[in-house]
Amino acid sequence: MELEEALDPDCCAVGMSARDKDEALWKLAELAIRSSALEGVDSETIYRVLADREAQGSTGFGKQIAMPHARVPGMDTFVMFAAVFPRGVGFDAVDNKKVRIFFVILGPAEDVQSHLRLLAAISRIMAHTDAARELLKTRSRDALVETIQRHIGRASRPATPATTKQKLMMITLYVEQHLYEILELLVEFGIEGASIVDSVGMGRYISNVPLFAEFIGFMNENKNASQTIFTLVPERHVASLVDRIQEVTGDLDKREGAMVLVLDVDFYKGTMKMM
Repeated sequence: MELEEALDPDCCAVGMSARDKDEALWKLAELAIRSSALEGVDSETIYRVLADREAQGSTGFGKQIAMPHARVPGMDTFVMFAAVFPRGVGFDAVDNKKVRIFFVILGPAEDVQSHLRLLAAISRIMAHTDAARELLKTRSRDALVETIQRHIGRASRPATPATTKQKLMMITLYVEQHLYEILELLVEFGIEGASIVDSVGMGRYISNVPLFAEFIGFMNENKNASQTIFTLVPERHVASLVDRIQEVTGDLDKREGAMVLVLDVDFYKGTMKMM
């Protein structure tokens, strides 16, 4: 399921308001049942699954954005929509700011991977583009939908057939924040699993050699801590994935602190699928 297919314009809305988190969830549930994909499902049911998910931890991930989502038994496709609350709603967000933009994703209970991909794609769009600023300026549902469609086109990726030739990609990172952004990117690309190894740069060991003792201050151990991601990537996605990685790290040929290595895979058996 791609973002374009999941987006339901009938459920989108601008100029919404709510006194608190609970009322906001009710209003989002009432928007959700406008979708034909939820025919026969009442707003109370949708409110309940959204509220149950929020009880596990707020989906307000900061910057005035929240992504309430739930797996709904009986659904056979995904529904995604957005709603703008100009005055904001207290939503227990991680940065304690009121939420003004809501993206809601509802989908089949069984299709976990597609659910994760949709969440990751929307999260990256909102974190790394000016979409939020544009959405807050919209004054009609049509303008809201057009803005969303314009931003989500790039995020959608085709499903990967099991028979696709795979490459082993190793991504070494010295900036921890980059790790989380790239893991989110892998999910967006439909990559179902990876292994992450804590690693260190050679500077940590070189600084212990007496000959190089004078450079110890320049080879701070903390600066040499790194993480290396090992994952299988469909060959046809390698080039575009590297381009997207560089959007996070900067030009790999010019910036220090990250490296991508891609190797041929002659044989593999098993999976790194995370669930």
